Amino acid sequence: MPRIDAVPAPVKRLRISDAAVCGAVLLSLMGGSVPAMAQNNNSVLLVAGPRTPESLDQEYPPTEASHEARRNIYERLLTYEMKSGEGGVMVEDFSKLKGALAESWQTSPDKTSITFHLRKGVKSYVGDTLTADDLMWTFERGWNMKANFHWYMTQVLKIQDFKTAFTKVDDQTVKVTLPKPSPLIERIWVNNDLGIIDAVEAKKHATTEDPWAARWLSNHSASYAPYQVTKYSPGQEVVYEANKNYYRGVPKLTRIIFREMPTSANRLAALQAGAVDVAEWLPARELNTLSSIPTVKVWKVYGNYVQRVEMNNNTPPFNNEKVRQALNYAVPRDDILKAVFYGTARPTKSPISEIYPAFTDKYFDYSYNLEKAKSLLKEAGFEKGFKTQLGYPTGDQTEEELAIILKTAFSKIGVDVELQKLPASTLVERYSKGTMPMYFFRDMAIVPDAGYVANLWLNSASLINYSHYKNEEVDRLINDSLSSTDESKRKTQMERVQQLVMQQAPWIFLINPGYQLATRTNVKGYSWNTTNGNTWYDFSKN
Repeated sequence: MPRIDAVPAPVKRLRISDAAVCGAVLLSLMGGSVPAMAQNNNSVLLVAGPRTPESLDQEYPPTEASHEARRNIYERLLTYEMKSGEGGVMVEDFSKLKGALAESWQTSPDKTSITFHLRKGVKSYVGDTLTADDLMWTFERGWNMKANFHWYMTQVLKIQDFKTAFTKVDDQTVKVTLPKPSPLIERIWVNNDLGIIDAVEAKKHATTEDPWAARWLSNHSASYAPYQVTKYSPGQEVVYEANKNYYRGVPKLTRIIFREMPTSANRLAALQAGAVDVAEWLPARELNTLSSIPTVKVWKVYGNYVQRVEMNNNTPPFNNEKVRQALNYAVPRDDILKAVFYGTARPTKSPISEIYPAFTDKYFDYSYNLEKAKSLLKEAGFEKGFKTQLGYPTGDQTEEELAIILKTAFSKIGVDVELQKLPASTLVERYSKGTMPMYFFRDMAIVPDAGYVANLWLNSASLINYSHYKNEEVDRLINDSLSSTDESKRKTQMERVQQLVMQQAPWIFLINPGYQLATRTNVKGYSWNTTNGNTWYDFSKN
């Protein structure tokens, strides 16, 4: 998804002192006067994460924190069946769609329309009953806010006119009509950003100046999901309460308390002490220390991450593909896997997520070869090397370690890299404006389709093609794949895209770090989804 700035800024973030958190953990270890340990209440889950969601509005730019929130407070029309995956983790079965808020649906044979038939009797947290009016208001809101929903509809489904595309058939039925066929006409509705809002509740908070209740929805939730946010203190804490009206049944955990702990060492300490049940986003170095602790379990799934260093292909020397190829040959991937990830990661060998249909790694040819790298630089006219900058975010221990390794590695072929450690917001601003020549980029495309992934990152018309990669054949193949329903043809097209991209190397292909979640051993039910956000409904404690 592109970065969108067309929504109100969230309320000012407060921040709990890491020292205070760590002090509380130490007090608990010493028997001081602190709240009961997390594991003593089987209906409450205490979670420590690096940041609270920046906004609760699903039209807000998606981040890892906001994706997790909307996963739990917005229910979608469709979803995937689940199946057993790596290490006992339940994962989505991309081949099997099923109804969520839509009990059933029909897609036209030519894939130009889809009709949703809603479940009857579905109620929101406050007791409002789901109807077609909720869908229509949610869709109209998203269209007019020109943010996430609008992007999916116009850029993926190619809808240009709201009134001709969205039709209320009756109180339980809505039809969506596209101007041309789309292979994604069904699975796009599984997307986290396309949840359905309780329109009756949301409209109570709309005003003349804010007709879509954007200000209220930035820090409140109103939907038909398993949880509703009852406390939102940005930078501090988010409290989720179970929806007792949830159509799939009342969640096993009646309350989720998410606490912001920016420093990973403090999240680790809180988990070890039993002060929290779940610690999110611990780096591999700290996860490695948990392997011998019997009260802690680390869940692991490789998932859909593609981590890379992007280069601005518009500006010298990165407008020369031989330079980009040279840097790929200079990456000591085996050393990175051992030193940074303790053998828990895999090399990224394609721009397409490794678990998605049409992925292939047969065009990856970037083994560690310094002589080859030097030869390519010489051919490009940079025999003596060059100077450049590499940006990475403050507070990301893993990317800082990677940055230091890459600086050392590139110096061996004459490339002098100045490391730029910047606040995440500053880094994003600089690379989105094209003023940062190289920068780390870790992302997951959340629709399991190679055409969607390629369109997101590699289409020259995409708003988040920050590397400014442009290849006319790649653009044509991507655009064709978004309107073709011939899956065999689409697979061939996407293999060709991967061949061209790996050859031209718009990025430095690094690592799929996977997603690892550390919990107390009495926490069960972790399941993985394409947003890498936890689905609290599946969790339980014993």
